Amino acid sequence: MGTTILDIQKSFEEMPFFKYIGFDIIAFEEDRVILKLDIREDFLNSNDTLHGGIYASMIDQVLAMFIRAKTQASCATINLNINYLAPISAGTVYATGRIVQLGYRITQAEGEIYTGDGKVLAKGIGSFKIIRDKTSM
Repeated sequence: MGTTILDIQKSFEEMPFFKYIGFDIIAFEEDRVILKLDIREDFLNSNDTLHGGIYASMIDQVLAMFIRAKTQASCATINLNINYLAPISAGTVYATGRIVQLGYRITQAEGEIYTGDGKVLAKGIGSFKIIRDKTSM
């Protein structure tokens, strides 16, 4: 029996970084992944807004999860570009993504972070190496 979507979800939930940041999985399916993050004070920068590294980490995470759900293979980020569109200081943010081009070795995906009322805060696009087995690393 192969890896199930629940196995993949559990592997993300057990990652130390995932737990440390406090991501919550709202949806995890082959065609839809949504992450939720409650903003903590220690996530704020010197302007008292959500640090750009948190935006980038959240987009990177949701895209990797989406690719893994779609391919059932691990992946590694090759490149990630983030456009920061609006600041936020408190509350909850969500992230989702989609695959732009699914390749056997390289996949392009894009995602966005938004508020509960749909305001887009950041958009990102990334290239990911698909790791189908240890020899492809």
